[in-house]
Order: sequence, then C-alpha cells, then structure tokens
Amino acid sequence: MEKWEYKTVKYQTGGFLGGKVDEEEFEQLLNECGMEGWELTSCFDTSAGQGHSRDVIAVFKRKV
Repeated sequence: MEKWEYKTVKYQTGGFLGGKVDEEEFEQLLNECGMEGWELTSCFDTSAGQGHSRDVIAVFKRKV
C-alpha cells in the first residue's frame, strides 16, 4: 500500500482586507514545493469579497 504525507501552505495576499495574488510570487512558491517533491492536489482562496482574496490555501502530497 502506498503511503502519503500532506502539506498545507497558506499564501497571504495582503493585509486584513485581502488583496490580489502576486502571480510571480505564488508561482515561485509552487515551484519551490515541487522541487522538494510535493505535488499540488488542491488550491482555493478565502474570499474577502469584491474580487479580492484574503488567503490562498495550497494542499500538496508526496509519497513517504
């Protein structure tokens, strides 16, 4: 049976009221996790309303 470990990363977009995602910075974060062997399985935001995100949550997995 395969065994997995999971990692959750919270990417903050700005202050209390949220903001917009810095695409280059977020991509760098994803690539760094990928270089460590993590595979992105899910990604979602916590909405602050009016097109702004408070946080982006990325969930990764890799074999143990």
